Amino acid sequence: MGSQSDYRVMKECENILKILKVKYQVLIVSAHRTPKRMFQFAQTAEKNGFGVIVAGAGGAAHLAGMVASLTTLPVLGVPIETKKLKGLDSLLSMVQMPKAIPIGCLAIDGSFNAGLLAASIIGNTDLKVKSNLEKWRRIQTQSIKKKPK
Repeated sequence: MGSQSDYRVMKECENILKILKVKYQVLIVSAHRTPKRMFQFAQTAEKNGFGVIVAGAGGAAHLAGMVASLTTLPVLGVPIETKKLKGLDSLLSMVQMPKAIPIGCLAIDGSFNAGLLAASIIGNTDLKVKSNLEKWRRIQTQSIKKKPK
């Protein structure tokens, strides 16, 4: 995430990754304030065993795009709501990535779904994660009533 304040949103991603038993790491890596940290992380992520990166940031929100420019791993961007523009600035800076450096962009404050999507990507090569995700989805389906009470 780009700053400590983003954790209020990004903890939902962390929560679903815990439930699905996906190994993860939580870091504050700012594209603007800690560029050397961002470069180091992005350039070594694949070597360090990451299969996907979820990057949450608000405002100019360059984190996801900058990380994507430094790795071929899938990068999922979570735009964080901002006070002045309600997250539209964050969203647009992610969905308007230039040709050739794509990211997957989720909804404003959509870190829970980012975690689910990350698990789905990891599940392509990790059968335990895939099984956990399938079980979670079955439980979700079963929790929906057929008729209102």
